[in-house]
Amino acid sequence: MTTPARILGIDPGLNRTGWGVVESLRGRLVCVEAGVIRVPPGELPDRLAVILAGLRSVIAATQPSRASVEKVFVNVNPQATLLLGQARGAAICAAVAAGLPVREHTALQVKQAVVGYGKASKAQVQAMVQRLLGLAEVPPADAADALACAVCDLHAERLLAVGGPLLSTASRGRRSRSAWRSAGARLGRIA
Repeated sequence: MTTPARILGIDPGLNRTGWGVVESLRGRLVCVEAGVIRVPPGELPDRLAVILAGLRSVIAATQPSRASVEKVFVNVNPQATLLLGQARGAAICAAVAAGLPVREHTALQVKQAVVGYGKASKAQVQAMVQRLLGLAEVPPADAADALACAVCDLHAERLLAVGGPLLSTASRGRRSRSAWRSAGARLGRIA
């Protein structure tokens, strides 16, 4: 019997870092746990230490098999992009220090995998994460983004296992949605 995949999704941020652990059990996605690390204001090294320590605790408590982190997009404000990149670096370091392989997904890939539309709003992502994972309440935005990243990673793994196409950032519109539905049908799910 194979061990179920348990993925730690991370939505890095310098003020709030979302995290969520999703497991695939007999073809069903289950939320193990999710939350938000709230980073207090202060000097950058101290803030990064909070992210690192918080994620180390999450990893120790939930024992994921790998981590999935959203790739940084280039923002209009280069300073904000740089700071986000440093928060992301702390998150990746926490996973790597724990011996976890790390996969990266763009925001477009995550939204496409969860909602079926790469430009979905935060509210749409939250609603679909709640629905896909059968959660009683809508998760906070940062935790929902992290859970969505983990769901995206599990979907990508399942698509590779059945020989389906991975949706690239170059895929757009109806064609990419139909490819996703086709792959979902092969998996016994309709996206």
